[in-house]
Amino acid sequence: MKLNKQILNLAVPNIVSNLSVPLLSSVDTALVGHLPQTYFIGAVALGTMIFNFIYWGFGFLRMGTTGLTAQAYGRKDEKGMQLIFARAMLAAIVFGIVLVFLQYPLAKISFMLIDASAEAEQFADSYFKIRIFAAPATLTHYVLLGWFFGNQNARYPLILVVTANLLNAVFDALLVLVFNMNSDGVALGTVAAQYLSLILGFILLKKFSPEVFKLLSIKRVLDWPELKRFFAVNGDIFIRTLCLVSAFSFFTAKSAEFGDTILAANAILLNLWMVISYGVDGFAYAAESLVGRYFGARDLSGLKKMIRQLFIWGIGMGVSFSLIFIIFDRPLLSLFSNQPDVIETALIFMVWTYAAPIINSFCYIWDGIYIGATASVEMRNTMLLATFIFFPLFYIARYYFGNHGIWLAFTIFMFLRGLTMTVLADKALYRKII
Repeated sequence: MKLNKQILNLAVPNIVSNLSVPLLSSVDTALVGHLPQTYFIGAVALGTMIFNFIYWGFGFLRMGTTGLTAQAYGRKDEKGMQLIFARAMLAAIVFGIVLVFLQYPLAKISFMLIDASAEAEQFADSYFKIRIFAAPATLTHYVLLGWFFGNQNARYPLILVVTANLLNAVFDALLVLVFNMNSDGVALGTVAAQYLSLILGFILLKKFSPEVFKLLSIKRVLDWPELKRFFAVNGDIFIRTLCLVSAFSFFTAKSAEFGDTILAANAILLNLWMVISYGVDGFAYAAESLVGRYFGARDLSGLKKMIRQLFIWGIGMGVSFSLIFIIFDRPLLSLFSNQPDVIETALIFMVWTYAAPIINSFCYIWDGIYIGATASVEMRNTMLLATFIFFPLFYIARYYFGNHGIWLAFTIFMFLRGLTMTVLADKALYRKII
């Protein structure tokens, strides 16, 4: 019961805050999905794909911060936690500013790799050039969330994420429905919401740890051995995340080759996949915090028990999502679009979304466990293997089965991630504590 309470105290706030993220994406899709032109859905899907590629690539700022902070928490190293925060925050600000300055080459390269309709690309380009200005705020959010999670605090991330997404939804609705800004309004709403919620984030930080900056020195923040470890762990997570985002982005880009209707249908189904991931990731985030804590305290027995309970909860969540999708498939799709051809097309390929919650829950939970243990090398290697198999499989499956084939390849990709991390768990986790 104690283990379950620890898990739920962290997982439930994470589930609520995580689900607000795809729900926001769903609001964006629904807003443009009810506009007369189908290509606005495609524009938001393509623009979101590009930002997923960019921002997920920097997901190490949250994940690495969580794992390292949780281990310092387990060691009761308060100074170490503060130094980890300062290094991560410095990296986030620098990377965010660099992304803003590189917006034009990033946009040019991105749209060179996408083969969509002229209208979808035109509005996706406009969406990108507005939303990119949120980069510094977005990356700083990652650090705040990761540091709070590492400190076993899921309540402040809940407040921060839900507030950001509520603001985002309000601004998007206002700009699209009142000011008729279509996909540009969705992008501008995101920028405004990110910076307003960042102010809230620093208010919460000041309340949680008033001394977080006062005890630091530049010399200790820039200590080379610690910086080297920080970037080594985060570099592995970056490569792992880059592979994951490449697969998601490649899937969306190739969906565009089937035309705007299938692109729109696949975009809606991917939104449902994101709902799955963010729901189960509530337990994955709990894993990052709790596993890091047990790992830092060198408690092997407690670690094994915690991992077992995490899988029970995570797989149970996956089964629940599968049942919901099977029972409410058409009503769920109708929330995203009122266009019959898009809904009927999505229903044809919905079978892959029925199976996804159960299959994907394994790799999502393992991700959280590996991050908490900072087993970044093993996590990177399992992702590289799955990605190496995914791309040739994608082309073979698409050739024989069309759009069903690309969903098949994507499903196998997720299955392989869970399988390989299961096989490597003993070496990556348990032996490191003994």
